[in-house]
Amino acid sequence: MGFWEKSVRIFNYLCEAGTQSVRHIAQHTGVSKSSAHRLKQAMVHRDIHPESWLWETAEGRRWLTRLVVATLYTFGLKRGVGLDTISEFFSHLHLAMQMGSSPGALRGVMQALERAVEETGHAWEQAAIAAGEAPEIIGAVDETFLERLLLVFLDLPTGYLLLEEAVEDRSYATWKALVDKRLEALRAPVRYLVSDRAKALIKLAEQGLECLSIPDVFHLMHDIVKSYALAIGRQVRQARQEWQKAQDGLQRHQEREPQSPVASREATRQVETAQAEVRRWERVQSEYRQRLETLSLTLHPFCIDDSTPQTSAQVESRVRTQIEAIEALAHTQQLPPRQAAMKKVKKQVPDLAALVDFWWAGVRQDLDHAGVSPLWQTWAQEALLPQVYWGYQVTRTRCTRRKAKIQQALESVRAAWATHRLTQCLPPQRPWGSGTRGPLGRCRPFSVPPQLSKAAMALWRSCTTISGACPSIAIRYGQSCITSIVGLQMVRRQRHGFSGRRFQISLRRC
Repeated sequence: MGFWEKSVRIFNYLCEAGTQSVRHIAQHTGVSKSSAHRLKQAMVHRDIHPESWLWETAEGRRWLTRLVVATLYTFGLKRGVGLDTISEFFSHLHLAMQMGSSPGALRGVMQALERAVEETGHAWEQAAIAAGEAPEIIGAVDETFLERLLLVFLDLPTGYLLLEEAVEDRSYATWKALVDKRLEALRAPVRYLVSDRAKALIKLAEQGLECLSIPDVFHLMHDIVKSYALAIGRQVRQARQEWQKAQDGLQRHQEREPQSPVASREATRQVETAQAEVRRWERVQSEYRQRLETLSLTLHPFCIDDSTPQTSAQVESRVRTQIEAIEALAHTQQLPPRQAAMKKVKKQVPDLAALVDFWWAGVRQDLDHAGVSPLWQTWAQEALLPQVYWGYQVTRTRCTRRKAKIQQALESVRAAWATHRLTQCLPPQRPWGSGTRGPLGRCRPFSVPPQLSKAAMALWRSCTTISGACPSIAIRYGQSCITSIVGLQMVRRQRHGFSGRRFQISLRRC
């Protein structure tokens, strides 16, 4: 019988029988008199707050254990919060007397927790491999520098960390050896690989893994921002400073020479000129940001304006239009040219846009696999998928302006979906577009009215589930996986939690 089991047994007996001697407590609980005396005194010592009694119960002890583990996992393992801070947090909750909350004690618990998490993840991974459940990997690769050079390889839809290895170099040969060894153990193919434009990583995808190499959106946008954002922002700041100086000069003239209209008119003219300059550069900055926003909203399989399906050629053309408009804006405003950076950006556009056609090929493959008729395939592509896609995107978008535009697109496709004639054939439950995540990789059939066609039944029984990755999305339709545009922001060595049932655990952030 453990310490807390004895303590809970004594606490329950005292709640039932009231104040009792140590001898009676020992007789009725089955513990020795010395243990009964020591545990009773410990209870009295812990009972210093109104809520202290809760932690003496079995339910309270279980909840306290969950609180400690959740805090250490979420803030300690995943976010790197220091143990001194976590110890202070527990003391503010009046838990210092209920548990070992010193930094040293918490360090031991967190180390045990980390070992348990890794062992559990390894066991689940082996079980998935043995059952043949390892899915296609949509990978992201990058290197990071902490104490040493680390190579990182993760699966984007689940956020599962596949590889994190300290190495001496980041050459193609090193990447190839490590990734091949890991994939051989997982017995999982790679669908495509997202990375920056490092030559070794492009070669790893195209030659080593024989799959698409997709540029990450973060680096593309970052190259554009580095080229012009600071220059435009500097002009805005200088214009505002000149405007403020002109206003101060006008005020001084009015105070010193109130009867001098000539000086006052000149100072007023300077204020108006400086104000016009501020407005001009603010318009330039606004247009620049609008172009970036439009570029970002273009990188989707559906057009943001009317949610019609896009092809890679259309996406490439629209992205190039925005990039060229940004270059023209910078040239018109006589900003420093950034030809090398923009050439690098334009070079990535075809590879980035290629993912759209790849995405739609996966959609068609899944629909064909489900045995869906052409009529219902059209309904799925034009009515169902836009609603599911925008519904998930709106939950992941933090920018207020982009979120509003995606929300507007979502409302439009919801209205079109609700009035579609094929939608009227479906039963009046809440099957599609509710924004609720289903379990990863598990499809639960819905009840289907007998009057539906076989194709409609096949489509209806293909449960649509959305699962996210930082910041990619994966729409699992039927038994296959259709994954949308990926914009890998960074591969950082932080911790991640449980994700799905196939590869359920990883120690890094999303």
